[in-house]
Amino acid sequence: MIVGKILIVDDDDAVRTVVAHALRRAGHTVRTAASLADMARELRTHPPDVLVTDVVLPDGDGIDHAGRLASERPDMPVIVLSARNTLTTAVRATEAGAYDYLPKPFDLDTLTRTIAAALKRGGAATEDRAVEEEQLPLIGRSPAMQDVYRVIARVISNDLTVLVSGESGTGKELVARAIHDLGGRRAAPFVPINMAAIPRELIEAELFGHERGAFTGATQRSAGRFEQAAGGTLFLDEIGDMPIEAQTRLLRVLQSGEFTTVGGARTIRADVRIVAATNRDLQQAVAGGQFREDLYYRLNVVPVALPALRERRGDIAELARHFLDRAAEAGLPRKTLAAEAVAALEAHDWPGNVRELENLMRRLAALSRDDRIGAAEVTATIGAVPTLVEALPDPGIEAAVRAMIERLAREEPRALDDGSLYDRVIGAVERPLIAAMLARHGGNQLRAARAIGLNRNTLRKRLDALGISPGARAAGSDEP
Repeated sequence: MIVGKILIVDDDDAVRTVVAHALRRAGHTVRTAASLADMARELRTHPPDVLVTDVVLPDGDGIDHAGRLASERPDMPVIVLSARNTLTTAVRATEAGAYDYLPKPFDLDTLTRTIAAALKRGGAATEDRAVEEEQLPLIGRSPAMQDVYRVIARVISNDLTVLVSGESGTGKELVARAIHDLGGRRAAPFVPINMAAIPRELIEAELFGHERGAFTGATQRSAGRFEQAAGGTLFLDEIGDMPIEAQTRLLRVLQSGEFTTVGGARTIRADVRIVAATNRDLQQAVAGGQFREDLYYRLNVVPVALPALRERRGDIAELARHFLDRAAEAGLPRKTLAAEAVAALEAHDWPGNVRELENLMRRLAALSRDDRIGAAEVTATIGAVPTLVEALPDPGIEAAVRAMIERLAREEPRALDDGSLYDRVIGAVERPLIAAMLARHGGNQLRAARAIGLNRNTLRKRLDALGISPGARAAGSDEP
């Protein structure tokens, strides 16, 4: 094992003693300091190979000092320790030039390994930039979230492709937005696209754009998401639902860094950072032939695994209070949580994850009669809405409707003001719904009507109004 001279800076006597003892046992020469002033003296008189410092010190901020040291001593790695376990701390530490950031409480073996790696590799300074806590969307101080913060902090200074995985509702888009907002492309657009919400035949046009006349209905040129995100970040949500043929086209673009619009011949540079997300096991999808292996490796350069909310129950109280504050900012009554209510929240398994918790908090803020929410209200509200996740809007359907409206805004802007928008959107949803239910029930109108929640006469009227051909409903249309 490589050994060296280590300086430990922390105002907590116990931390200094325990860490110094562990590092001396590992063979290192260790000195300690309790303040920035003590640190400065030690740096002058006994220059260390590695500096390990706390953030909050009696006479100043350890991260600010680390930033100055990174400029003056780029050969000396700085490892930051902090009990302020937020994304802000991780980002500030990384941008100040710290070699690594370890949240308190930390494992001594982890610290020892980190110091050994720092002695081998050395540190690197980066541009300092202030980060405001309230601007950051991710919340949580659990060890699982600390891992997420550390990865985010390490990728914001580069353009590496990131693949975010996690269950629905865990906050994958928030991670993508944090990477964009904290990175070098933050002044350019962040453009999301939900691959599960785009019809198969329109995916290439949505991603790469199309020229006038490229297909029926293409009355004018339309920029795709790659062009819209030029200079910024393209967020490919639910990438695991992308059809194989579109995967092939995307792979070529990632390999070449160029693309052409549908129906076009001019090559356009793909000046975007790619962040992709999935709630599927892509390795399993690769094994099953549903996802290209080469595309998987192109996307999975830096993986970020988001934990389910049940795997970080210690964050639930902070998240719940944050969502109540947001509800109050949106005009709902301001509420607080009793300790028993927090315990009831922490006991729930949250199949809908953070999204489910946010919706529950908004519901409680709106419906609770008291200013202080109790455990009984939490339990009753969770029980009144079947797992609550079933009541949430399907993000795929919402994204599809948004995509349709965005296309209309680009291609037929007058359609947004001529009074036909509601009928067009409802018709776009109603037609495939009825057709799918008829197909599912072998053309039996009665069964299809029951599945949709209409009576048979209403369904017949809708079939006529929508112009769905008789052949689609011929088989057994009147039989139960």
